[in-house]
Amino acid sequence: MIRVLVIDDSLFIRTVVQDMLSDDPDIQIVGVASDGLEALDKIRELKPDLITLDIEMPRLDGLSMLERKKEIDKFPKTLVLSSLTSEGAEMTKRAIALGADDFMLKPRGIKNIREIGGELKHKIKNICTIAYITSKPALKDVNARNIVLIGSSAGGPPMLDTIVSKLPANLNAAVIITQHMPKGGFTAALAARLNRISPLQIRETENGDLLKNGTVLVSRAGFHTVISSVLDRGGSQGGKIILTDSPPVHNVKPAVDKTFISAAQVFGPHCVTAILSGMGNDGGEGTEAIKKAGGVTIVCREEDCLVYGMARSALSRNCVDHVLALQAIPEKISESIRAMNG
Repeated sequence: MIRVLVIDDSLFIRTVVQDMLSDDPDIQIVGVASDGLEALDKIRELKPDLITLDIEMPRLDGLSMLERKKEIDKFPKTLVLSSLTSEGAEMTKRAIALGADDFMLKPRGIKNIREIGGELKHKIKNICTIAYITSKPALKDVNARNIVLIGSSAGGPPMLDTIVSKLPANLNAAVIITQHMPKGGFTAALAARLNRISPLQIRETENGDLLKNGTVLVSRAGFHTVISSVLDRGGSQGGKIILTDSPPVHNVKPAVDKTFISAAQVFGPHCVTAILSGMGNDGGEGTEAIKKAGGVTIVCREEDCLVYGMARSALSRNCVDHVLALQAIPEKISESIRAMNG
């Protein structure tokens, strides 16, 4: 049983979050608080396993509360509920830097808040099981000859935790994650928290990044991540990141299709793709391009996904090699990369 304290200055949000979580037998709401000062007292009294934390609150806000977490011997796991604004993104990055375990984006408009119920439960359970990496091997400066491409949207971030935490530190490939998120800094926050739980080095994309073995790049929101060909000093072909501000594809930017299709042109049969949870059709055309180029294509099985639109789009094109349980995807990726190296 996961014991949860709900912290938000809005009575409506506190009530709705309690209601969304109350029907899950693995979650128990042990209390609520309307500001950071009350929350610190409740944490000491109730000793919850996890708190859901609003950032903007009277008396003591969420960031100031996190700055005082050392005052409590065993501070609970923390899930920040973030507003979909540029200011919300900056505060979310700061919350992650202060030790928050994960964040979740509130939908636009209070009337849509109940839409996040399933993902909220998934996040809470995931946070309480994930382990942090305390040390990482030194990164070798080796241009990638193989590339792993992961695409996801709604319901995807907890699945990304499972995958990046289980990929080996010596992976002979670069990894690019394209997760649909609003622009403004949320993908930087996502990369920062994923970096805590993976033996690989993870950060947000920068224009001109060279693709290196053992690195994971999270596509920067607001731009498409396109892979361009580049030659190293020895004349061997590698890949470079180009961030483009071209129009959205499938109403999203970054689009999975943009990244997959460009990767197929550069890396050909040395690509492995995985489509996770997400709504819409993004990823189907790109998966087909990878398959035609001789790469390996994977989608997660439906029962492990919150939404199955993206995976279904790929399946409808008859271009998927493997439909796997989420837990099996990291090993299939590793196995495929080993096979590419002979």
